[in-house]
Amino acid sequence: MFKSKSTLLHKGQSGMLLLLVGLAISVTGCGTENDLDTSTVTLPNMASPASLTTTSAANYDDNIYGLITGTTLQSWRTDWAANKPAGLATDSKLIILQSSEGEAGSEYITSDPANGVFTYLAPIVNELRSNGVVQTKSMVPSGEVMDAFLSKYNIDPSKDMVVCAQGTAGGFASMQAGRCWYTFRYWGMLKGQVAVLNGGNAWNETNNGLVAATTVDTAPETGTASVKDLPAINFALQATLEDMVNIIPTADTNILDDGVFIWDARSSNQYYPTSDSDFQSGPVQGHPNGALNLNYSNLLNTAAGYTYKTKAELEDYMDGTTNGFIDATLGFVGANGYQSGDTIYTYCETTYRAMVTGFASAAILGYPTRFYDGAMTEWHSLSAVADSNGDLLLPVNSPWRTDNVERSHTFLKSVAVAPPTTSGVINDAYASHAQAIIIEDLAYKGIIVETGSTGGTSTGGALPANPCGG
Repeated sequence: MFKSKSTLLHKGQSGMLLLLVGLAISVTGCGTENDLDTSTVTLPNMASPASLTTTSAANYDDNIYGLITGTTLQSWRTDWAANKPAGLATDSKLIILQSSEGEAGSEYITSDPANGVFTYLAPIVNELRSNGVVQTKSMVPSGEVMDAFLSKYNIDPSKDMVVCAQGTAGGFASMQAGRCWYTFRYWGMLKGQVAVLNGGNAWNETNNGLVAATTVDTAPETGTASVKDLPAINFALQATLEDMVNIIPTADTNILDDGVFIWDARSSNQYYPTSDSDFQSGPVQGHPNGALNLNYSNLLNTAAGYTYKTKAELEDYMDGTTNGFIDATLGFVGANGYQSGDTIYTYCETTYRAMVTGFASAAILGYPTRFYDGAMTEWHSLSAVADSNGDLLLPVNSPWRTDNVERSHTFLKSVAVAPPTTSGVINDAYASHAQAIIIEDLAYKGIIVETGSTGGTSTGGALPANPCGG
């Protein structure tokens, strides 16, 4: 298994923070698995998952960030200068980002540009990125891509208020709104400046008096702000492949008192497939050891504008009182589901459904939460199974294999699939770490991480050669 043995040295240097992190590889025998000795990147002044939480009021009308209602948004929209949350700058703007057009007659939340209120049709961006081992689709955007988004909609994340809205109520729209919250928080926006609107446009118009219009503001493409301006380092919201490997148990059991709660937000047939039709993508399906399954949709009132269930109902789901985390086949019984203080690691296939579960746990219930952004798309791509050409997706002796009993409860599709061409492409099956995205994002914020093997350090962060040759 993986061991955390990082050595940290930091100092100011021309406004930059220099980190020296020893990322050591020790592969012996080259025919065995799980013998990689690596260390995760340790960061100074890194916000912890617990510090990034928001505990909602029992009545969602009382929230001014996290999960807000149409009643609150209507108050802001009608008189932003007078009703904006305390502490925001005088010249702060209210930016409403709809992930989709709303229902007929309620297409867009009415803006008021003259008074600093803007509504844009702006699904949040994602990106194909590599963690150094494998490249994966739908990851949190890089600094360059995020800044382009800020520029397009003239958002200043250091002072503006962003409200993430669904538009037309629905499951994917709920996921998009949650991902919008996650993306801004990940890049350092303060929790008091990011909110998710509870429910879709038409539901809020009917139940909360939120006025909607048939037109939307045009993206000005005049912004000059950057995520570099945000001092907070909230990257712990993302759980990397390396983080996941380090926290999963070696057997597929629900281990209590281990400090983690691994939450699979997918459907039960993906969690525990029984036929080829249950495979969403790739030749492998199943779940990491110790993961408990609660479908994201159980947290939403689908008949009421895809609003979140009450805080009390969500708490009951988490501790197993109402719905329970029960898997008769594997023997999981969730009478004691979430335990106070546990850090939640949530994922789905691409961590879109998990944006609903993770937002509920982190921004409503106030539970420490990390999003495994690579998700099962990444996890199952790291399998030593053959594609339709007869080539293994990953070498049998790669220390990053996930298709083994020490890491996964795995099922194989009966028919081989085509080799990956974008997502799932292996960059380095023997990489000494899987933190390349975090390292890249730190560098964008002026924090330089130097990586190297036991033989010394290298300023470029180059990955080591295949220790087994080739």
